Amino acid sequence: MTQFDARNLSMVTDLYQMTMANGYFADGRQDDWATFDVFFRKNPDGAAFSVFAGLEQVLDFLEGMHFDERDVAYLRSLGLFDERFLAWLGTFEFRGCVRAMPEGTVVYPNEPILSVHAPLIDAQLAETAILAQVNHQSLVATKAQRIVRAAAGRAVSDFGARRAHNVDAAVYGARAAYIGGVEGTATVLAGQTFGLPVGGTMAHSWVMCFESEYLAFRRFAELYPDNAVLLVDTYDVLESGVPNAIRVAKKVLEPRGARLAGVRIDSGDLARLSKETRVLLDAAGLEDCRIVASNSLDEFTIRSIVEQGGCIDAFGVGERLITAKSNPVFGAVYKLVAVNEDAACRPKIKVSETFDKITNPGRKRVWRVNDARGRAVADLLTLADERPDREGARFSCVDPRKPWERVSLAGCAVRELQRTVMEQGRRVDPSPALEDVRGYLMRQLAEEVAPEEQRFENPQNHPLLMSRAYHAMKMGMLKDACGLR
Repeated sequence: MTQFDARNLSMVTDLYQMTMANGYFADGRQDDWATFDVFFRKNPDGAAFSVFAGLEQVLDFLEGMHFDERDVAYLRSLGLFDERFLAWLGTFEFRGCVRAMPEGTVVYPNEPILSVHAPLIDAQLAETAILAQVNHQSLVATKAQRIVRAAAGRAVSDFGARRAHNVDAAVYGARAAYIGGVEGTATVLAGQTFGLPVGGTMAHSWVMCFESEYLAFRRFAELYPDNAVLLVDTYDVLESGVPNAIRVAKKVLEPRGARLAGVRIDSGDLARLSKETRVLLDAAGLEDCRIVASNSLDEFTIRSIVEQGGCIDAFGVGERLITAKSNPVFGAVYKLVAVNEDAACRPKIKVSETFDKITNPGRKRVWRVNDARGRAVADLLTLADERPDREGARFSCVDPRKPWERVSLAGCAVRELQRTVMEQGRRVDPSPALEDVRGYLMRQLAEEVAPEEQRFENPQNHPLLMSRAYHAMKMGMLKDACGLR
């Protein structure tokens, strides 16, 4: 077993989580319960919304949390922890409850996408790993759906493993990209682990290893006659690559009753080259041969190629997808919002001189508000015991950006976004199929999310409303914190 295989991911925690846990234990608070919310403050790339991904890995982590003898020995070596706490860690299992939005949900800033209600130590020790999974996969899924939308119905595949930040980022990034709408991945381990469609063509090295480009193409077509996609830019796309691909199609594949599946262009002016390639292929009777493009693509370059009339059937997107290069930080945070004290659940608020860092306190519910057409027009925070779906049009809300205005839900329908996914440290329901998660996102984009919110530039804002009772509670806590009453 290698060191990599022997990792205990429960140790993916910041040291201060351990020192705080030791402090809570020393104060006899190992059975005090608290609630933490996971939320983010700003969408990547100036977008109006993001995509929630990574929940399955969060639940996997929580179900498997433990600290073995080697872990405890290492922690003991740091000289920071009480022996009673270390002995307790040796018997640790996560005991909490998790409420979360389904994976693939379209999400907006400052609303809880995942909430952990657990003993204080349990919740604290889980923070770093939860954020690592949510931040990474939500970032890549969000980038992927932007790229897929820019492709306007053309296929998109993940080609990013070799540019990912490490092997885990490649594998889980491929999973997130699939949720975001890509058709498949070139990463074999992601295909094996998550059942993703896998695909690929060839590298320039294959072409360069033969005496000529034609011989390289011929041998590849002989090996893979039913799915031959030839890389045509090793030397010259139009003067060499495409003519040799056509030659192989005619002399090698068609005599076998096969067709050339595609050609791939990995450099140069993709819009121009693809149009000229299409002319050559069609003139040779290869109208069904697909043109695949790669080379540092993102939603903006793809949109430009499409607008220029590029004749590209599929895009292979690598580094700018798997690293979300244009905005590589999702920024989800994990904040304490309530603590059980004296048999009561008391809301907690973080106050900051930076307005955006003031938290939304307390255990709460988050709802999606849809108009009569089914379009999502706002999200809504309420107290944990409020039910706007029962009160309907009579339910009165506040837009915290404009608290002087009265907002009504007249003519709207609401649905609760979070559901209980874990109780007493164990999953409540079986894991959904990844295809269903992906399909859920696609339905939201097609049916619920307004086109104005899907613009890449200056998208329409999606309001986060508050019930009057919730808004009054938050304002009261702010006044108390600032000594104003």
